Amino acid sequence: MTRTASVIPARAGVERPAHRDGNVLRWLAAYTASMIGDNVYYLALSWAAVRAGSPAQTGLVMTVSAVPRALLMLGGGVIADRLGPRRVVIGSDAVRCAAVLAVAVLLSTTDPGLWPLAVLAVVFGTVDAVFMPAVGALPARVTGRGQLARVQGMRGLAVRLASVVGGPLGALGVALGGAAAAFGLAALLIAVSVPLLVSVRMRALPGDRAKTPGVREATADGGAGEAAEPQRTSSVDRSATVGSATVGSATVGSATVGSATVGSGEPSGEPAEYRGATAWRDLVDGLRYVRGHRVLAPLMLAISLGDLGFVGPLNVGLALLADERGWGASGMGWTLAGFGAGAGAASLLLALRGRLPHAGQVAAYAILAGSVAIGYLAHAPGVPAAVGAAVLVGLLAGLSGALCGALLQTQSDPAYLGRVTALASLVSLGLAPLSMPLSAAAIGVWGTAPVFVVSAAVCGLGGVVILCFGHLRRAELPR
Repeated sequence: MTRTASVIPARAGVERPAHRDGNVLRWLAAYTASMIGDNVYYLALSWAAVRAGSPAQTGLVMTVSAVPRALLMLGGGVIADRLGPRRVVIGSDAVRCAAVLAVAVLLSTTDPGLWPLAVLAVVFGTVDAVFMPAVGALPARVTGRGQLARVQGMRGLAVRLASVVGGPLGALGVALGGAAAAFGLAALLIAVSVPLLVSVRMRALPGDRAKTPGVREATADGGAGEAAEPQRTSSVDRSATVGSATVGSATVGSATVGSATVGSGEPSGEPAEYRGATAWRDLVDGLRYVRGHRVLAPLMLAISLGDLGFVGPLNVGLALLADERGWGASGMGWTLAGFGAGAGAASLLLALRGRLPHAGQVAAYAILAGSVAIGYLAHAPGVPAAVGAAVLVGLLAGLSGALCGALLQTQSDPAYLGRVTALASLVSLGLAPLSMPLSAAAIGVWGTAPVFVVSAAVCGLGGVVILCFGHLRRAELPR
């Protein structure tokens, strides 16, 4: 029996603003609840590990989840593309909720030691490898392309809210009922996201695979016609046209996006084009697609350089700088608060403003200006100057990061969106953290000022890369 998904046609030429779209707001509520749950989970995990083991064992438990996350991230992108991001996110949240709840019950009834915490960390990291690419691929399916920059801003605000609220909620759970109560609270928050995600409707994208038999795509006049069977983009010719949007060129043409909304999400089973194809072949094909793309390839390089130059100074380096200058914990706290305020302001700007013109150039100049602010941090004469520099770093990094994320989604062929997101996530979560021990070691040898300057130069190279590649420099977000 063939299941037919319901389709709700959008009005021709009208794109509802994301912050007024109930479908987007349901997705945002689900994402926020899940992110707050993540913050509560990590606090509960660290507290339980400290109480059950030595400092070295605690560090091992806290880092063991990073191994499967990094190793399996690209494979997670393949799964997101094969099964659809909505289904993968719902399944991932359900598994994460069940795992955290099981540990909460175990801790409340026995004293099992560290082993269940280590197992939970591995499970969480493994599921994250699938969850993160799918989460990154979802925005393009819940709103129109012209709203993706606004959605990135709204998503940034959700992340800021989760980081502010999650810590106190986790601490409250620990105070009231120990680690078991905090784990239970985390499971509850993650569980809240599942019914919200079930209620979110997916849009049919141009060039999308015919995952749902019987889906009809609305035409410009509001009528319904049969959705065209998409063609897989050749790994040789990366300038192939998908629908009326040119992929592989900085210009995204006049494609009508989101003219059909799939009410029940992704269908059951894999698309016909995947039958007989191996996951490894899909993974290699995705990497070739990014490598041959005139916008995505240099954009990935720019993101990598920006993250490598940014993560070290703003994590390990800032603590060492505050200690070296005698600013104390309060000075470091104010500086971090300045960064958070700047990043929040950038997210709010995009959420309210929506599309920014000349996205490629704006991202490049924001990265360059932000790198100057990073270099200045190590030369700030006092805490007020450091806080001001941190506000600029947060503002410019938040702006460039949101624009790069929106460009990734609008420039990617929908057939590859999960794998493109996975590669970007691997760069940010797998490669960039490697700069933290390197930054700490370098500061121990040469001091903070030279290391911050070198990190700023590496970060600035990301902006230079964008300016050097014409297609990326001229890239625009859809109207």
